[in-house]
Amino acid sequence: MEANKIIDAKGLACPMPIVKTKKGMNDLESGQVLEIHATDKGAKNDLAAWAKSGGHEVVKHEVENDVLKFWIKKG
Repeated sequence: MEANKIIDAKGLACPMPIVKTKKGMNDLESGQVLEIHATDKGAKNDLAAWAKSGGHEVVKHEVENDVLKFWIKKG
């Protein structure tokens, strides 16, 4: 999946992946995609809930070598 911006939140505990995601999302235009890499297991539920509450869409999610990867389209 093609991302317009990538956020590295590996090694960060909650709520830092959300904080970094929010800052990264502010730099994007509506319809652009933000890719987030995190290792905090709670990030899966946190990012899904954050995206939904902000009107964004998690278009893809996968795990690669214990790294959670998310692609969120800005609403």
